[in-house]
Amino acid sequence: MSRFILASASPQRKQLLASLGLDFDTIPSEVDEALCQEDNPEKRAVTLARLKAEDVSKQNSDSWVIGSDTLVVSPQGHLLEKPQDESHAREMLEHMSGGVSLVHSGVCLIGQDTSHEGISTSHVRFRSLSKGDIDWWISTGLWEGRSGSFQIEGPGQTLVEELKGDWSGVVGLPLYLLGDLMRKAGVGK
Repeated sequence: MSRFILASASPQRKQLLASLGLDFDTIPSEVDEALCQEDNPEKRAVTLARLKAEDVSKQNSDSWVIGSDTLVVSPQGHLLEKPQDESHAREMLEHMSGGVSLVHSGVCLIGQDTSHEGISTSHVRFRSLSKGDIDWWISTGLWEGRSGSFQIEGPGQTLVEELKGDWSGVVGLPLYLLGDLMRKAGVGK
């Protein structure tokens, strides 16, 4: 069994996984994240990653399925998932401005009779954002569908003063953690 499936529609995750040189297919999970009742952000990220991998694995039990989920926790301890609208996105950015947010990326790798999962946590210090900075970021549209209303790749890097942790985890698929899980499972590189 050496076929890999990424259980995500995220172009960022797809690009990160492709950078490893793996052959894989992409089958987005149909898990409704709102149904997850786990409140602890780290456990929630891992649980959602597992649910996504399990969902896709049901129809692809002969493959290795990779599920991932990324959550942001503001400096005030608020869980910042995907924004509902522009106003919600602005509120999230104001919470993160000038402080250190935690970005938790859970990963789950499921094979025929085995499952491996873990969490990667990074500390992201945002620079103090002016109203103009926030207006500019909102105008890019890059906040839409993104946990915490930001993305660190591309122009989003200009919002960040310092990163401690795994850049790929902040993007959405922590490659070091995935590699570690693959070694534990005895697959891949």
